[in-house]
Amino acid sequence: MINGEKKVENPIRWAMVGGGRGSQIGYIHRSAALRDHNFQLVAGAFDINPERGREFGINLHVNPERCYSDYKTMFAEEANREDGIQAVSIATPNGTHYEICKAALEAGLHVVCEKPLCFTVEEAEELEALAKQNNRVVGITYGYSGHQMIEQARQLIANGDLGEIRIVNMQFAHGFHSEAVETANASTKWRVDPKVAGPSYVLGDLGTHPLFLSEVMLPNLKIKKLLCTRQSFVKSRAPLEDNSYTIMEYDNGAVGTLWSSCVNAGSMHGQKIRVIGSKASIEWWDEQPNQLRFEVQGKPVQILERGMDYLHPAALADDRIGGGHPEGLFEAWSNLYTRFAMAMEASDQGKMLNDTWYPGIEAGVEGVRWVANCVRSADQGAVWVEYQ
Repeated sequence: MINGEKKVENPIRWAMVGGGRGSQIGYIHRSAALRDHNFQLVAGAFDINPERGREFGINLHVNPERCYSDYKTMFAEEANREDGIQAVSIATPNGTHYEICKAALEAGLHVVCEKPLCFTVEEAEELEALAKQNNRVVGITYGYSGHQMIEQARQLIANGDLGEIRIVNMQFAHGFHSEAVETANASTKWRVDPKVAGPSYVLGDLGTHPLFLSEVMLPNLKIKKLLCTRQSFVKSRAPLEDNSYTIMEYDNGAVGTLWSSCVNAGSMHGQKIRVIGSKASIEWWDEQPNQLRFEVQGKPVQILERGMDYLHPAALADDRIGGGHPEGLFEAWSNLYTRFAMAMEASDQGKMLNDTWYPGIEAGVEGVRWVANCVRSADQGAVWVEYQ
């Protein structure tokens, strides 16, 4: 159980690039990182507007001298301080991730990066090589994977309780962009601009989340080939898609589907993953994250609840409050930031966290690779392609 006791000897001196006032994601980064005192926010380049960013940083109790106008200045100035930053979180639009992440790694910093890590597989592999060369941790904020019941699902599958895995059915399909909301919403507008968002919209923005959940639950399952079709129902979003279906074949003969959509009118969130085996199935829905459906053939459905003693010890290790009290996305992100901190400290000590998973640089590379393969299939007319 996590109760706030320290997981690292000293809090990691931490900064943010982006995540300023009006950011959709900045506050959850700070809440997650600071909750268990594993990180200490000491600097930031919070906004593209230097004065606005400085004001915001001061309101976060950051020393005004360490509220920088841009990330390059911050990295250079902090490198000259004995108490300079050790890690940075990147909470900026997609098109900036590669250059900021690369600069941070070259400056010897650990990184927590919003997805996608970058736009191309070549860039992703370059960042992976740089991270390994410099012995730096890169965490990717697939925040939903920090929910306790994802670990329970992973353990049920590893224990063989589902039998042979046959089908993985995934979706992230909400309805909030079923109309052209980007015309009046700046935080949505850049997501449908290829220059800023990259080669996809919902595939990268939504689809990679349940994809990573499947990677956590089924770490040995590898995609062999896939077929993808994508649509732009709001025509002004073309060539980026607001709806997509992907069919996958895995190396063990199993099959998978992933529906990525922001035009599922009426749906609040619509992220689900169902794993079907020869003996039983499990299903998790992020709108009810504290429950996991466990369905054994021929027996009544079981609803496994977060925080209960019957869960696997690895799942209970992520518990923050007793069963019956709901935990949510902030707790899930906090669990991931705790793992990031432990991995960073271990790296600095020349050690490895062999018994702890987290969405690292490999997850970032795989997300970029999956999107690239989906786009390649869709752009060739929704054909099967070998996974590269």
